[in-house]
Formats: sequence, C-alpha cells, structure tokens
Amino acid sequence: MASDATPDLTRPVALIWHLALTADWAAATALGRYAVSTRGLTLERVGFIHCSYGRQVAGVAAQFYADETAPLTLLGIDTGRLAAAGIEVRAEPGDPAHLEGERFPHVYGAIPLGAVVETHGARIREGELLAPTWMGRP
Repeated sequence: MASDATPDLTRPVALIWHLALTADWAAATALGRYAVSTRGLTLERVGFIHCSYGRQVAGVAAQFYADETAPLTLLGIDTGRLAAAGIEVRAEPGDPAHLEGERFPHVYGAIPLGAVVETHGARIREGELLAPTWMGRP
C-alpha cells in the first residue's frame, strides 16, 4: 500500500471508500443509514465504520475480503456531507499498536444515505477486487 500524504478530510468533496456486503447495503437503504463497521461487525460494536482512501481499497479487499464469495458494493462517501450531518471522520492508524503506521479514515457515526454519492458493484476473484465501474480514484 502506498504511503502518500493523508487527504484533507475537510474538503467539500473528499471521497472515502467502504467495501460493503451488498446485502448489508440493501438493508441500509431500507433503514436510511449504513451502520456496518466491517464484515460481520456493527458500528455499535466497533465504535466506528472502517473506510479507506482510494489508494488503499485494493489492499483492504485483498487482506480482509480475499475469501468473500458474496456480492459486494463499494461505497463512495462524501466527507463534506458527513461533516454537514455532524458525523466525525478521523484519519487513524490501521493498527492501534503501531501509531506511526498507515492511517485510514474511520467514520464515527452511522452514514446517512445522502452521504453515499457513488456505488459500484464489486466482487472478489482469486483474492483481488473487481469493481468494473470504479476507476481507483483517490
């Protein structure tokens, strides 16, 4: 994974990304908010929703979803819309034991549907993310 500078989360259209099980995303659209932290874990249990910067998405998929066979949806989340809804996003180390390590965006609250500005169907094949409509943007 690259170690570029952390994007400015205060920009009005800074996108962060979350890889969701399509079934979880479908349930969220019925509820009006998305509250799954990561595979099988809720926001309530973890305390935040794991997200990635564009350059991190493929690595996260390979490390944490390589064995996933269910359909996935890649969510593009506008941090400006999260801020407008009063939801905090923090760039924090991926491994709390290594505070100097690579940082990932963590969303501290349920994501309102209006903050999700892009969705891309995805799947894992041979351990790699395939998301044909997503161009790997930052």
